Amino acid sequence: MTSLSAELERARDLETDTLADAIERIGFECTRCGACCTHEETEAGPEPHTATVFPDEVRALQGAVDEETGEEPAWRDVARPMPYGLSDGPDGPEGETFEWALKTDACGDCVFYEEEDGVGACGVHTDRPLICETYPFSVALDGTSQPMGEAVDEEGIVRAHECEGLGRDISRDEAEELAAALKERAVRELEEAIAVRDTYEPASPEQGEVVVHDSEGAKAGDGTPLK
Repeated sequence: MTSLSAELERARDLETDTLADAIERIGFECTRCGACCTHEETEAGPEPHTATVFPDEVRALQGAVDEETGEEPAWRDVARPMPYGLSDGPDGPEGETFEWALKTDACGDCVFYEEEDGVGACGVHTDRPLICETYPFSVALDGTSQPMGEAVDEEGIVRAHECEGLGRDISRDEAEELAAALKERAVRELEEAIAVRDTYEPASPEQGEVVVHDSEGAKAGDGTPLK
């Protein structure tokens, strides 16, 4: 497996024109269906929306809500511990995990998702995380993340994931804007992964506790630094 440092250099060397070419060939137009912002119905039951959000993106979202309402939300109102690796304890999730996911409501939908007459929208669109800005695309580099499920189309290093907007015409300007965000996301994901690796120290959370490791170190489930 290629080292994360080597993959980071590859990400930094990605040419946005090449990424834009791939996006143009695949084609995409957001239909505002809301599928990428809401829970998924599976045979095992509802699968909550899970989108990775970086620590600085959490703070940006807090600021966006504050600007809109005049009251900054708590960290826990914007992000939740990534569920992978956690177990269900008597008082809720517990254990040790890596990174944060956007907060979801009781239905498993993103708390920032809004819908009117069947048309979806993001309540914090300008400050939405990179993974949301670049959906349904990802780049095939070790250490980068991709939405749940396998890619349904690929063009070179660009992967496309299930979305009803795929295959639609996209302007060159829109493709280049999306390509630039996709490159930024790849770089950020690898920088984050390296920082998590370098700052990680094993934790032994007590029953009912959650420890989240991100690029800034270990945090409690409410985002409070543990050191």
